[in-house]
Amino acid sequence: MYKLYSMQLSANSYKVRLMLSWVGQPFKLVDVDVIAGESRTPEFLQRNPTGQVPLLVLPDGRHLPESGAILYFLAHGTPLLPDEPYARANVLRWMFFEQHSHDPFIGQARFWSRLVRNGRVLKQNLLEEWEDRGYEALRVMDAHLRKAPFFGNEQPCLADIALFANTHLAHEGGFDLEPFEGIRDWIGRMSAQERFVPIDWRPPVFMTAGALPPAPRTEPAA
Repeated sequence: MYKLYSMQLSANSYKVRLMLSWVGQPFKLVDVDVIAGESRTPEFLQRNPTGQVPLLVLPDGRHLPESGAILYFLAHGTPLLPDEPYARANVLRWMFFEQHSHDPFIGQARFWSRLVRNGRVLKQNLLEEWEDRGYEALRVMDAHLRKAPFFGNEQPCLADIALFANTHLAHEGGFDLEPFEGIRDWIGRMSAQERFVPIDWRPPVFMTAGALPPAPRTEPAA
């Protein structure tokens, strides 16, 4: 069974929990309180020298850090990651967008506003940049979602899961989603998917495949 080191309120950790549920992969959850320094202990740093979560441990004992890498690994052979080269590159394009134009602003604003005491005071010199660049990312997303229901166009892809985590919680970082109808409708569509789970969801302690709903039968994202 997979083992996931995760912080419950971390959006990056939530991406992986959502992904594991989405693909029907049983896993054991191990809580790590990053704020309390639990990811900086010598024991944890042996597992991941960057001292970050999420961290996925494979059944053979290998460790895989970085949420984007974990999502990509878990998506192999599923409809979330198409085989056709251009379609796959387009999925990766939105994954890179999430890491370079979205998470550093929307994700950071939420992290310091929601998870760190007095975080907005500590990072007040960055708030204006986070707001400007965060709204810029939301406008790019909204423009796409007014033309297509998902970032995989007609059905969800890997990038939808990557972008969903921080976007649906953007209000916790001070962002107003009311003007972005395309994004709000997309959040509703994602939340209605059969294997969707919210950020506060936790798997049973000894999770088995029977604890998950049946995998949806869909064609690969185009």
